[in-house]
Amino acid sequence: MDVTLVSALSDLLEPLHAAIYRCVGEPGQERWLTRARLSQGDAVASADSVWIQSEKLPALDEFPGRVDCMRSRQVLQQHQDDHWLTLFPIATDRSVVGVIEISTREQLSPGGLKQVSSILRIYHNFQGLLDYSERDTLTGLLNRKTFDESFLKAMGDMPMHRDESAQDGRRHEEVHPRYYLGLIDIDHFKAVNDRFGHLIGDEVLLLLSRLMRNSFRFHDLLYRFGGEEFVVLMRCEDANDAAQAFERLRTNTGSYAFPQVGHVTISVGFTEVRPGDSPAAAFERADKAVYFAKSNGRDQVRDHADLLRVGALKEVEQVSDVELF
Repeated sequence: MDVTLVSALSDLLEPLHAAIYRCVGEPGQERWLTRARLSQGDAVASADSVWIQSEKLPALDEFPGRVDCMRSRQVLQQHQDDHWLTLFPIATDRSVVGVIEISTREQLSPGGLKQVSSILRIYHNFQGLLDYSERDTLTGLLNRKTFDESFLKAMGDMPMHRDESAQDGRRHEEVHPRYYLGLIDIDHFKAVNDRFGHLIGDEVLLLLSRLMRNSFRFHDLLYRFGGEEFVVLMRCEDANDAAQAFERLRTNTGSYAFPQVGHVTISVGFTEVRPGDSPAAAFERADKAVYFAKSNGRDQVRDHADLLRVGALKEVEQVSDVELF
């Protein structure tokens, strides 16, 4: 959708370039992510990888004009050397999330500004429809029906057979990326609903989703699967990095004072996504790990592979299916 938008603006205005930039990252550490950029002479639009490391992205304050546009929620025009930059804020129903930047030889006319604003209203409406179909209405996280597609895209980045060797003795993440799937379950959530009511229970779910956003990176994919069940699909160096991320969420959740309820804990089970995995197979392994966590004290993070190594779980392969006991 972002590529289509910059392509339409390029056809309409014939600018030097048209681009969409999103603000990503935790407060105080925000960065600019290029969602789509099309310059004169480009055959196709370019964009940053969704899995790019945040430190490789430009910091927010490197482009003060974009920041001013977002904060003012107003269209800004700036003359720079031999061209003009026109910035339009991109807003969702929840917040302003980025800017559209158009570079032209001459300042955009009032008619040109009106045309772009009209296109942006259509863009905003389509974005709202996508969010409605792809996101959980309570938390704003991705919903379950978007999971399989994201999982299969991640599988497309993986080699069918992993090669751990490298001349310098290190694995190159860009060549052989690793993905981890985590399942998060709120401990004793039924008791929260029974004692405080479903409105307070919904508030716990909403606040946990915010803790998740603050605990994981901007490109980690966060889902609510329904009820108190949440899923994370992330790209990490190894299982230790994944475990640290889930431990961070567990610690942040346990130390947070939920209004009326007080302190809430979570149990987490995760697994590395294997070459050739199906969404159901990876989910089942994470589910077995979180079930073990809940059955052995709760408020903990469990790695499926570690549970296999110590014999707490057994893995039996039958034809092409994996069954855990």
